[in-house]
Amino acid sequence: MSAVRVQRVVASGTFSLDGGCWDVDNNVWLIGDDDEVLVIDPAHDADAVVAAVGGRRLTAIVCTHAHDDHVRIAPEVAERTGAPLLLHPDDAVLWRMTHPSREPDAALADGDVLDVAGVRLHVLHTPGHAPGAVCLHAPELSMLFSGDTLFAGGPGATGRSYSDFGTITASIGERLLSLPGRTMVHPGHGDSTTIGTEAPHFDEWVERGW
Repeated sequence: MSAVRVQRVVASGTFSLDGGCWDVDNNVWLIGDDDEVLVIDPAHDADAVVAAVGGRRLTAIVCTHAHDDHVRIAPEVAERTGAPLLLHPDDAVLWRMTHPSREPDAALADGDVLDVAGVRLHVLHTPGHAPGAVCLHAPELSMLFSGDTLFAGGPGATGRSYSDFGTITASIGERLLSLPGRTMVHPGHGDSTTIGTEAPHFDEWVERGW
């Protein structure tokens, strides 16, 4: 049996919402072994994502939320690999802004468990940055794939449509900061961190309001 490994592909493109457009670098995370792999948030560059999958079976494409930088190329990756595309249904309104004629293949729900290469990924519904935002917790790896919910330095942005600061801080405080401090946090943008590094600053984030 081959060892499980976690890979990161950084892809560059744009994020658009509420009439604005911003340049962004996205983290695409892959969890798997030599035979199968799961992809989290394929972004911007379908060729790079498919190349990282290689000859392995892609078990699922998980979108942590439906902002266009996270989902724009997801249907293309699904078509090219035959993998199902998964999204929490509370993000349907955002999904349809980018893909009005293509629905996700299956719905994610809080408490779901996704298996890949012997690793169990627990789905945590963590709304706030987006209504259907989710994180994936892999206890065996001591890792959390946090999408745009938690970053090194604080919560994901909540200044645009369908986001709410009180909701995201509740999600972080109630669902994420209770995880073991050694848990590595792999976000949708930027550098990784740990729960233990971020937890002491929670009250500061709430006080500053972002």
